[in-house]
Amino acid sequence: MFNPIRDKLKVAASKLRQSGPDYLCYTMLDLIVDNYFLVMEKLGERIENIEEEIQNSANSSALAKINLLRKEMIILKRSIAPVREVINGFIRTDSDLIEDRTLKYFKDVYDHIIQANDLSENYRDITMNLQDLYLNNVNLRMNEVMKVMAIVTYLLAPATVIGGIFGMNFEKIQWLHNDGGFYVAVVAMLIIPIIMLIMFRKKGWF
Repeated sequence: MFNPIRDKLKVAASKLRQSGPDYLCYTMLDLIVDNYFLVMEKLGERIENIEEEIQNSANSSALAKINLLRKEMIILKRSIAPVREVINGFIRTDSDLIEDRTLKYFKDVYDHIIQANDLSENYRDITMNLQDLYLNNVNLRMNEVMKVMAIVTYLLAPATVIGGIFGMNFEKIQWLHNDGGFYVAVVAMLIIPIIMLIMFRKKGWF
């Protein structure tokens, strides 16, 4: 990460070589903060990919990615906070090692680290929203499955009732010993579910 600084130090006429150690410290901190933004940019891309994956298919793999992303966001947050305090300490110090002209650079880095901290907070909130989105999609899919199962159960209920009636151990059941009784029962088993389907469709249940 510090290779750009090493390259500048090799050039005798560079500003880094011409300035004091306070400017070197600022340059290192500035590079660290810039890399935070690079990391968060990659995290932002992962968040978008996970969100798209959840919308397409909310499976256990997506949940594992969300949990891993949450852990990484916590680590990032813990990394940013100490750097912010360090930079704030340089701004507030009265040490002669920090020149006045370099102090404005530290203030600029401090503004950047504040932005990085706010962005990490936003990403953490987005990650929490991703978990809620995952749970909502899972519940929605579960409701769809339960609705289909309920409709299938309702459609099979008439056939079950008719078959149960004709299967009773009674001698006197109308159409039981009739040649057309079987066909009447089969037709009833087919027509009643069709009528139920039409009624369900009109009510907008599916």
